[in-house]
Amino acid sequence: MIRSLLVLAASAFVLVGCDSRPEDLSQRAEDAVGPSYTPPPPLPGQIVRFKAGTQLPELTFSDPSGAQLNTADLKGTPVVLNLWATWCAPCVIEMPTLDALGTELDGEVKVLTVSQDVRGAEVVAPFFAQREFANLEQWLDPDAQLNQALNPEGLMPVTILFDADGKELLRVAGGYEWDSEEAIAAIREALAE
Repeated sequence: MIRSLLVLAASAFVLVGCDSRPEDLSQRAEDAVGPSYTPPPPLPGQIVRFKAGTQLPELTFSDPSGAQLNTADLKGTPVVLNLWATWCAPCVIEMPTLDALGTELDGEVKVLTVSQDVRGAEVVAPFFAQREFANLEQWLDPDAQLNQALNPEGLMPVTILFDADGKELLRVAGGYEWDSEEAIAAIREALAE
């Protein structure tokens, strides 16, 4: 009987704690630890906005032929930027969905996948040769400059939506179904805000 009452009391305590909204918890955490509080990284596969407003850094990367692309050249176009690697299973799984997203949102956003593979074209070119991507280009960042600048948590893959001014709107760390109705709606809503 006493054990049942203790379990019931503990359950009630847990339920009361679950009544808090996330913004209340963030404020409580900031109040407890100060204004330098940084929220923990999101769970994999969730759309989050905790880095909204972050500027896309000006960096240059290349393709296997040596052609270069500077992120500054992307201004004026919304970009879905995906940092991935051939050794990352969730990255490989989501690549076809990013390709389909490029088809679905053609003219609305540019889908840009940038490999973080240290071996660069040596592994990326064969990966692309085995697949028939209609919209994805082979961009390489073997020094992982973009990953260091945008993804200090080191989660892979990470996909970030930037507006036409190069400001982050949302991101997903971990695999995601980018061709889903949910993803397409979230991108369009973020761009419309």
